[in-house]
Amino acid sequence: MTLPALRERTCPCCGNRRMHPEVRASQPAEAMTLEALRPFWTGLRQGKPFFTYHRCLICRMLFCATYFDDAQLADLYSAMAPNMEAVAGDAIAATQRGYYAAARAYGVGTGDYLEIGPDVGHVVRSAVAEGSFGHLHLFEPNRAVHPQLALAAGKCPATIRADLHDLAAVPDGSIGLAVMIHVLDHLIDPLATLATVHRKLRGGGTLLVVTHNEASLLRRIMGNRWPPFCLQHPHLFNPGTMAGMMQRVGYRDCSVSRSVNHFPIDFLARQAFEAMGIHLRALPLPGRSIALRLGNILALARKPDHPAAAKTPASEARAV
Repeated sequence: MTLPALRERTCPCCGNRRMHPEVRASQPAEAMTLEALRPFWTGLRQGKPFFTYHRCLICRMLFCATYFDDAQLADLYSAMAPNMEAVAGDAIAATQRGYYAAARAYGVGTGDYLEIGPDVGHVVRSAVAEGSFGHLHLFEPNRAVHPQLALAAGKCPATIRADLHDLAAVPDGSIGLAVMIHVLDHLIDPLATLATVHRKLRGGGTLLVVTHNEASLLRRIMGNRWPPFCLQHPHLFNPGTMAGMMQRVGYRDCSVSRSVNHFPIDFLARQAFEAMGIHLRALPLPGRSIALRLGNILALARKPDHPAAAKTPASEARAV
């Protein structure tokens, strides 16, 4: 019987050991074996186990002080279905077109394009159609969607790799836009990833990150039943902690806002019932999508044109 292996995990942002427990599951995952946790790795279930989330007393990051090790995570993710597979493709596409539109409005640097975890390539398609990138560097662990990614890239030169933890093949200082959609809140060491991406960006290059917002109204209403409190998230962000982590790495001009997501009405209703422990295959509701600002944040930041450029204090980052 093997219990989850990471113990006494420090804050993933500032490395501090001073913390207090804030969110507990009725079944704490740290007291369960890996095999007992495996059935809860996917899906929404009432009373699902998750690791206790602690609040850092220095930077206010919310994170799990105990978590899986790398080998256990690789095992669990190998059996995981594609992200948001139950949501209609047109709703996902509409949501991710909005992400790219936000990046364009903020300002996209010239150079190559990097995306970590692009899934089937919705943002890639927008980048090819509306941008002028020289090369696409795409890191997607799900090899089954690589053919769809290649189609999304079209005639733009692209390299698709499965190991999203190794960006060594991407030339330093080459990227005009880097994108991570619901990736950063899954990584054990998000600070190291942000630092690596910062090195790959050109001066003036842009980073776009989308994550869940643990300070959202939806989280406050649902309490520990909020779906992002789950085994896949070793930490969760809010506008302040996201801006603080980016500032710590060296990004500036950070803008954090609530993101718009498109969801089919029937999907939202099914998810709500499943969170209450009621499983329904179908509901007599329309399948058309609606746009909601529902519990996610979109962060944009820029690598300074010159290494000595002044940094924007995290406390001054714009948050909406």
